[in-house]
Amino acid sequence: MMPAPLRVHLSEEADEALRQLSLSDGPAVIVKQRAQALRLNAAGWNVPAIAQHLQLHEHPVRHALK
Repeated sequence: MMPAPLRVHLSEEADEALRQLSLSDGPAVIVKQRAQALRLNAAGWNVPAIAQHLQLHEHPVRHALK
């Protein structure tokens, strides 16, 4: 039996805050990637697609979504 897909739900405010974070110059690359992963997942993307888009392994993407 497969585990349930990871799905994040974001408010408009949270989505905007993560968008700003992912576009800003200050945070480390991993922080920006996590923000992008959260936003993509909330938009309906699954873990393998997010990992491929961000050029990461699936494990760090799953970790960001938990």
